[in-house]
Amino acid sequence: MKNSNIKTIISLVSIVCIWGSVWPIYKYALQFSPPVLFSGIRSIIAGLFFSIILIPQWKLINWKENWSVYVISSIFNVILFYGVQSIGLQYLPAGLYSVIVYLQPVLVVILAWAILQEPLTRIKLIGVLLGFLGVVIVSLDGISGKIAPIGFVLALITAIGWAIGTIYVKVKSNVVHALWLVALHNVIGGLCMFFYGLGVEDIRTIEWNVSFIVCLVYGAIFGVALAFILYYQLIGKGEAGKVSSFTFLVPLIAVLIGTIFLNEPFTITLFIGMVLIIFSIYLINKPSNVINGKENEESLHTN
Repeated sequence: MKNSNIKTIISLVSIVCIWGSVWPIYKYALQFSPPVLFSGIRSIIAGLFFSIILIPQWKLINWKENWSVYVISSIFNVILFYGVQSIGLQYLPAGLYSVIVYLQPVLVVILAWAILQEPLTRIKLIGVLLGFLGVVIVSLDGISGKIAPIGFVLALITAIGWAIGTIYVKVKSNVVHALWLVALHNVIGGLCMFFYGLGVEDIRTIEWNVSFIVCLVYGAIFGVALAFILYYQLIGKGEAGKVSSFTFLVPLIAVLIGTIFLNEPFTITLFIGMVLIIFSIYLINKPSNVINGKENEESLHTN
């Protein structure tokens, strides 16, 4: 049990640190490449990387029985998440866009309650709302610039797509091989984004310099493949809402990286947001008190 808890903590810390670091890396890389082509190439590399490693286990794909799972997962977890995100960042400041995207943990908790029958107590609900409020406060200093309504729509689509994709992976976690799911949905989604990008963007504008290649490889191997494998494995083993609550830390890590390495100021809003996020994760993951086999917190139920 102790080893299992240690592995879970290591996985959660790895996910948060990787995703927290890729936001500034992706932003830096986009000066060398159009957004959709960058997302497509990144996903293809991630998918092919793991496909090559998994070749000895190719029989576990079960394509005939599971092809629809791979395709549906690619739509929500790759195309609607990475693809729409890349397009939407052209219309909103990155800070504001990330705030809207991180509605995802709130949506996952609600969907997990409605679809997976995961418990939703008032304390847990307060926790997810405090977490989102913390993300908003952390990002306040970065919300500036021109705002277009289409950006809000695309950001909401990104958040909803990711939330549905997370629940879908949880539902199908016992049906498909987790590693092959990550590999194939990235290949399928990446190819869709790449060919779409060829139609709307100019591939000749990509600058294949060392900086871009390093960002591309890091984003593909760590930001896409490794982080999502850890994320989906945790989702499959535990409550989706609790696991997703830790992603509230991602914008905080991104801001802290900017503070430490880019000499960005550590503000009072950052401190307040940090406290709210940490407290929200505590509330969401706080064990329910049980009396005579029943929770003494009033849970919300669906009929």
